Amino acid sequence: MVTISLASEVIAHIGHIEIRNTMLMAWLAMLVLIAVAFAVRATGYQLVPGRFQAAVELVVSGLFDLFASVVNDDRLARKFFPMVATMFIFIVLGNWMGIFPGVGSITIAGMHNGHAADIPLFRSMNADVNMTLAIALIAMACVQFFGMSELGVYGYSSKFLVPPWKDPIGTFVGILEMIGEMSKVISFTFRLFGNIFAGEVLLIVISYLVPYLAPVPFLGMELFVGVIQGLVFALLTTAFLKSAVTNHHHDEHAAPAAVAA
Repeated sequence: MVTISLASEVIAHIGHIEIRNTMLMAWLAMLVLIAVAFAVRATGYQLVPGRFQAAVELVVSGLFDLFASVVNDDRLARKFFPMVATMFIFIVLGNWMGIFPGVGSITIAGMHNGHAADIPLFRSMNADVNMTLAIALIAMACVQFFGMSELGVYGYSSKFLVPPWKDPIGTFVGILEMIGEMSKVISFTFRLFGNIFAGEVLLIVISYLVPYLAPVPFLGMELFVGVIQGLVFALLTTAFLKSAVTNHHHDEHAAPAAVAA
């Protein structure tokens, strides 16, 4: 019987480096995205696109319009879009690949927690908290980078580091802001991991209890959940990017001026 655990399983070693089943799925997802990118490039970006190019353009333009509506600034939307759209597509593709036939059911003999067990060769990449943590760290690192590139290092850090002799309340608020930035990483990590891992467990349980037809509706639900989780992650990242590049001090001074006017 296939065991399911909270941690991903080691399927091979390259020297001292462990290769896990979730890592293998992430590599496969990256290969798919690279293949699609080369296929789009091979079309030559024709003025009268074929079906494949038209489908890709439809997805890209739809995503750009969605993210631009959150940012509400065309220049910033163009700046953020490559990173946010890549995260969205990568997360959704990883979620969808997690319900392909063979994922979780093709096993190899191995050791898990010191015991012999049938280990899944493939497992949804986002069912590993290490993967979701990595994506969350990248997203928040980009938020800090874009914030500093737009406002400058001093301008951006001033919302976190306020001298207590100048503004004691501002110092306390700055500490809360730093805690909030760290909590975003935790929220991102466990929201995505929890939903995907729960879906994985549900599909395995249903497949063993009532095989064949019973899992079909749940597979459709997992397709929907996979898109929603990617969309939530991307839209929250976009909102955090918008907040990071907003000059809070300017807004604070502008608001009383507007009231006075």
